[in-house]
Amino acid sequence: MSTTLFDKVWDSHVIRKINDGPDVLFIDRHLIHEVTSPVAFLGLKSRNNTVLYPNRTFATADHNTPTINQHLPVQDPLSVNQLKALEQNAAEYGIVHWGLGHQKNGIVHVIGPENGITLPGATIVCGDSHTSTHGAFGAVAFGIGTSEVEMVLSSQCIMQPKPKKMRINVNGKLGFGVTPKDVALFMISKLSASGATGYFVEYAGDVFKNMSMEGRMTVCNLSIEMGARGGIIAPDEKTFNYVEGRLFAPKGEDWNKAMNYWETLKTDEDAVFDKEINFLASDIEPMITYGTNPGMGTSISNYIPKAESVEGGVASYRKSLEYMGFNEGDKMIGKKVDFVFLGSCTNGRIEDFRAFASIVKGRKKADHITAWLVPGSHVVEAQIKEEGILDIITAAGFELREPGCSACLAMNDDKVPTGKLAVSTSNRNFEGRQGPGSRTMLASPLVAAATAVTGFLTDPRTLLINS
Repeated sequence: MSTTLFDKVWDSHVIRKINDGPDVLFIDRHLIHEVTSPVAFLGLKSRNNTVLYPNRTFATADHNTPTINQHLPVQDPLSVNQLKALEQNAAEYGIVHWGLGHQKNGIVHVIGPENGITLPGATIVCGDSHTSTHGAFGAVAFGIGTSEVEMVLSSQCIMQPKPKKMRINVNGKLGFGVTPKDVALFMISKLSASGATGYFVEYAGDVFKNMSMEGRMTVCNLSIEMGARGGIIAPDEKTFNYVEGRLFAPKGEDWNKAMNYWETLKTDEDAVFDKEINFLASDIEPMITYGTNPGMGTSISNYIPKAESVEGGVASYRKSLEYMGFNEGDKMIGKKVDFVFLGSCTNGRIEDFRAFASIVKGRKKADHITAWLVPGSHVVEAQIKEEGILDIITAAGFELREPGCSACLAMNDDKVPTGKLAVSTSNRNFEGRQGPGSRTMLASPLVAAATAVTGFLTDPRTLLINS
């Protein structure tokens, strides 16, 4: 019987099937951080349980951490308590822990792939919704809640209903200045922020085959923003080359055995999906969001749609525009922007900083723009310095901050002030997501860079042409 890639990975990890209920799924890799793990460990202790397989869990500090002066004591009491709890729990149970200042510290969904923790064919969970990022490697990866974090710690299993299967095919060649972030925002704009609810999405077609691993991670990261349980891309030579030699990747004969399995991880030719959608790469332009969910997006050269032309409630649509300070029919290009954020588990990798630098090189940051450039890890930070990118952005008037989730969710000091408008390379533009009363437009690193040097929402293609 022909099966999908998702079926192959999921079914091979089912420990027990419950009639008319969820599957009991074995978890290969468990990633934890300082925000969702402390309560899970308290639950573990209250039941006199222990961590079953500490070598399968990996801890890093990222969400509620400063991105400047990390060598100094953390000032926020909540953050101090969370960081201390993570360090103590990891030490008590023998879990690998990369805290602030550690050379391997960084955003959980950046350090996993960097260190070979993320592997093809694996099941991966974390107490964070954007765990879907790891699906870029042909893994079944999804976010879980705090009680489920405790469940995985104690049993290395989780109870989950098996999602339905969707495949999104994007064929053809992407246009000039169009990035993986634009591909993801385009798909979300077409499906809506809930259009893939109940599904696990496989991405297939020319565009994803030609995409870098960093780009695939960006796409899979945003799967959750159209309601999907996760996203997955079949592993190929790019995947294997990326993984080989990394710290926790298989070595020697174990690598050969792993490759024999990994090369089978593809959807069979006549496998059937519950839903299949096709897009053309030529229809995708640089994207921008204009509302308060990631589905409210459009090509940057377009105008904000009229309420009557958009599916859903007119009242809620207009309420969203009112919060943003926008109007139906507004032109997107030219809107004055206050903040620019480059970073997050969506766009905090070296490829994103290369893209940003390609536009700001030889130019200057607009005087009124506040820019936060935050690498996803210390490894990325080191690459930025080694490749001369730091020199480029410094000459353009930008400063590089230290790794962390930063302004993606504003659990730290990096908060966009009330009423200010930000172009952000992160994943969510909900009301107040980047700070109480803040307004967010999601975009690619190229759009962020073009906006940062002009001070207004700018089509990056106009600056790339002149570069």
